[in-house]
Amino acid sequence: MDTAASGHAAALWVGLHVFLLLTLSLLVVRLRQKHKVALGDEGIPELARAIRAFGNAAEYIPTGLAAIAVLALVGAPPLALHLVGLMLFAGRLSHAIGLSNSGGASIPRAVGMVCTWLAYIFSGVALL
Repeated sequence: MDTAASGHAAALWVGLHVFLLLTLSLLVVRLRQKHKVALGDEGIPELARAIRAFGNAAEYIPTGLAAIAVLALVGAPPLALHLVGLMLFAGRLSHAIGLSNSGGASIPRAVGMVCTWLAYIFSGVALL
């Protein structure tokens, strides 16, 4: 297997997820400044949703990236890394959009969770 190609695939998805987390973090900061809130959400639904969108991404992305990194280390085909990376990224982006727009159940949130779980399942099976 071409471990260099796997490493480059992993680097792409790690980089994209870093920027997704940065973007979600900046959205929280922007809303904190707008509403002059230093800690918590002070009952502002828009801020609460932004905080949870970031928090949820921060909870799910590290495990996905660890799986991508280990897949690259063991020389998994770059296509496998791209599939996991794309499913995870699409899932986390869709979930963040859905959660940012509504605190309730929504299609983007559901699609986001399914994509994330599929990325977890696919990577878990590939790692075993």
